[in-house]
Amino acid sequence: MSSPLTPRVVRGGITLVDAVTNAVRRVIPLQYNPDTVTRSFTVRGAGAEAGARAEALRLTGPPGQTITVDCEFDATDQLEFPEANPVVAEVGLRAQLAVLETMIYPRLDDVRRAAGLAAAGELEIAPAPAPLTLFVWSKNHITPVRLTEFTITEESYDGQLNPIRAKVHLGMRVSTINEVGTDSRAGQIAMTHHQRLEQLAARQANAGIDAIGLGRLP
Repeated sequence: MSSPLTPRVVRGGITLVDAVTNAVRRVIPLQYNPDTVTRSFTVRGAGAEAGARAEALRLTGPPGQTITVDCEFDATDQLEFPEANPVVAEVGLRAQLAVLETMIYPRLDDVRRAAGLAAAGELEIAPAPAPLTLFVWSKNHITPVRLTEFTITEESYDGQLNPIRAKVHLGMRVSTINEVGTDSRAGQIAMTHHQRLEQLAARQANAGIDAIGLGRLP
């Protein structure tokens, strides 16, 4: 039993939100929080695009951002108690990995519907909207994302060749208001994240210019 003084560890994860109803379709917590989260940014400035000196200091929108994480999954502890974990006892990590993998598949019902429309002679068949994907890394970091990289490395198996230990690499591109607008649900969440960044930055004390060894600017 853990000490009552031990803080509860919040798990990061992914939340899928229905594109039509905005209802939470699925919450996918990571089994173990990764040790590192890599975030890379591409600045969106007007200078490079317009080529004008007057525009050199203007930002045209939020930066492009990619997030990469490497996650570990291990069924060893659960397999010690098969009665309490019947799904893991039967298929190992396959169910957990399938939840992640189906994020990059269209729903089978939508595939069948499109096939039926095509068979009926429909010429223009719009793809069904995918759910809004949110990367949640605490209440202070919730961003709408699109999955761009996905690699599963299965490292160990049970006697039925079900994976019982695996690593998953996820690469995500953060959606910005330049792409989704400000009125969409994704845009609203992106704006909320932007606001939270400014609030956090405002809490950090502002240093004087002497902190970097200068008495005044040139």
